[in-house]
Amino acid sequence: MERADNPNKNKFTLPPIKNYSSRAEWEEACWREVIKSEKLLQSLVTNHERRDIVLRAAALDRLFSGKSYKEIGGELLLSPQTISAIKKSFNEKGYHSYFERGKKERKKKIYSENMFSVRRKRRGRPIRTKYGIVHIPD
Repeated sequence: MERADNPNKNKFTLPPIKNYSSRAEWEEACWREVIKSEKLLQSLVTNHERRDIVLRAAALDRLFSGKSYKEIGGELLLSPQTISAIKKSFNEKGYHSYFERGKKERKKKIYSENMFSVRRKRRGRPIRTKYGIVHIPD
């Protein structure tokens, strides 16, 4: 990034991708360069993203100090799911939102094969009403 008035003042360069064996390696190196430049980081991150980062850091601080999820949620207005995701992200070295984790972690319901084919035998006399068929005991 260069400015027209003084090209050397705000010059910022990222390492070329060809110097790295993988894209993930290159992204890590670029991230380290970006966080070194406070001015660049401020210009790339929105107020909302900045707020999210600050809240995550504050939640981690509260977790380390021994506060409960309820106390943290009340103070920072975060849900227990968000606090749990932040705690897991610190342990796993990467933040994944509830939505992202849901794609992998939440289990799909498994239904037995005959669950839908088995019908209960109804007892009583069926009477048709405006609400549907009701079975009245004999």
